[in-house]
Amino acid sequence: MATTTTFQYQVRDKQGKLVTGELEADSSSAVASKLRQLGYAPVSIEEKRSDGMQTAIRIPGFGGKVKLKDLAIFSRQFATMINSGLSLIRALSILAEQTENQKLSETVDEIRNTVESGTALSVALAEHDEIFPKLYVAMVRAGETAGMLDQVLLNVAESLEKDVRLRGQIKSAMTYPVIVFIMAIGLTAAMLVFIVPTFVTLFEDLGGDLPLPTKVLMMASNFMTSWMGLITFIIGPIGLWQAFKAYRKTEKGRFQLDVLKLKLPVFGNLFHKIALTRFSRNLSTLMRAGVPILQALEITAETVNNGVIGSAVKDVQDSVRTGETIASPLSKHDVFPPMVVQMIAVGEETGAVDTMLEKIAEFYDQEVEATTEALTSLMEPLMIAVLGGIVGSMVIALYMPIFKVIELVE
Repeated sequence: MATTTTFQYQVRDKQGKLVTGELEADSSSAVASKLRQLGYAPVSIEEKRSDGMQTAIRIPGFGGKVKLKDLAIFSRQFATMINSGLSLIRALSILAEQTENQKLSETVDEIRNTVESGTALSVALAEHDEIFPKLYVAMVRAGETAGMLDQVLLNVAESLEKDVRLRGQIKSAMTYPVIVFIMAIGLTAAMLVFIVPTFVTLFEDLGGDLPLPTKVLMMASNFMTSWMGLITFIIGPIGLWQAFKAYRKTEKGRFQLDVLKLKLPVFGNLFHKIALTRFSRNLSTLMRAGVPILQALEITAETVNNGVIGSAVKDVQDSVRTGETIASPLSKHDVFPPMVVQMIAVGEETGAVDTMLEKIAEFYDQEVEATTEALTSLMEPLMIAVLGGIVGSMVIALYMPIFKVIELVE
């Protein structure tokens, strides 16, 4: 005799109300089939264990922040459900139940309630702009208007996945130097606080005039172990970081920092390519979705995450509003290489600007990857040399007086 299992389910009736209950069956698919025969739309089906707990468990405290990866997965699943013929309400109900990120799950449930009241999906998404950026909302609105929401959501998912991969490349390029920099500060502080003071008594017993590097090292050690030193090296960095964050929040400060990022000797070229990638991909995605060109340029300027390129795109928007081409005003800004301007000009002539922009984005994707690998290969020996130089110079400064005494004895 086949054993049956008890399943707990959540369904929506014909009026859209949420109904919960239990049902015994051989499998979850059998439960789903039975519920559909009864005229219900299954939302979730979970096996009930003997201890009364369901197999699906959510751990409180996790999933409090919605990451780009979570949004990309949500968009792809949403597109698949819409393409499969599920209604908008039903797709949102299923996503609210199966989304692992708790914050996103709660937000999707709120969006479903808003849509159920007769509000358009794009309007409901715009009410949660802390999760769904302006670019996302604009594309969904265009998809609703054109009747191709599933395709637009797939395009959004692909764009978000590429952005996730791009951010991963940036992190891989920055992680190593940051770790080595922190290690260098930690080792320097440890030597000044714990090691150098042990040599002070020895140097006092030796007498005579100490070498200049040793004097400087002892002065640094005395300062580090004083109250003033503790305030400078503990409270000082915290204060500077808070001041930096406050300055970065201002429009002028953000713009000046973006200018500085592009001029950095090692990483400036990488940041420039990343900004060009975002500009090309965002504008291409919006135009392909059917967003009007002026609105697409406005959203691109806000989402490119670089004030220099954003300012240039706003100039383009003003020129396009007066009937000019996109390529012409871009050529007046040095931040856009001639290749980018020429490819966009060709796209305008052939009526395929979105395709050309996608090709530009793919090109700079490859450039970012190659630059990241080159920087990683360059930074490893460079940072090791810097770390070794700092520690080595401190050790030499400590032993110089001892070498001098040995020379006098001989």
